[in-house]
Amino acid sequence: MERTLSIVKPDGVGANLIGEVLRRFEENGISVVALRMIHLSKKQAEGFYHVHRERPFFGSLTDFMSSGPCVVMVLEGEEAISRVRAIMGATNPEEADPGTIRKDFASGIEKNIVHGSDSPESAAYEIGYFFNQLEINSR
Repeated sequence: MERTLSIVKPDGVGANLIGEVLRRFEENGISVVALRMIHLSKKQAEGFYHVHRERPFFGSLTDFMSSGPCVVMVLEGEEAISRVRAIMGATNPEEADPGTIRKDFASGIEKNIVHGSDSPESAAYEIGYFFNQLEINSR
């Protein structure tokens, strides 16, 4: 079993898509093993996205991610990282496959409803950023 982190971003929370995102993961055999709603400060968003610090979009991304509440979750399943990324769709919703979360609901590259870890290393860091081991409940 593999674990990954996913976030329903402020645009997804604001559009009442939390349940829809969870449904899509669960109907594809991905289990939610930890979940919480938070409102990141700008500093917390900068810490989470530190790997993008030198990118031109860093400021707007961290402004957006600190603009409202998010739902952070740990997901678990066979090949969870690649499967969750497939369910989410391409970062750019215009390039996402039909039926993916981003194709169906996102308004742009930054406001694309969901985040998902892109590697086992990222998943380990990202899960640890939001959750301790006592908060994760494997099935």
